[in-house]
Amino acid sequence: MKLQILQDNSGNPTGVYVPMEDWTLIKNNYPDIENIDQNLPQWEKELIDARLTAIAQDPTQLKPIEELIQELNRKI
Repeated sequence: MKLQILQDNSGNPTGVYVPMEDWTLIKNNYPDIENIDQNLPQWEKELIDARLTAIAQDPTQLKPIEELIQELNRKI
């Protein structure tokens, strides 16, 4: 992927240029990418906040994804 950083006259980054071939690949892998800037519904925000609060209160709840995969494979 050959991204280009666009800069203003002072050299500050202002954007990114993504070649169409790369953008097409991204869209194929992430079909909702163009909707990424849409706001989450309030219920989703509240759910995320509740989960983050629970993890902050008890960080041992956070487990590596590998443990989940192993558990799922055992139940198959």
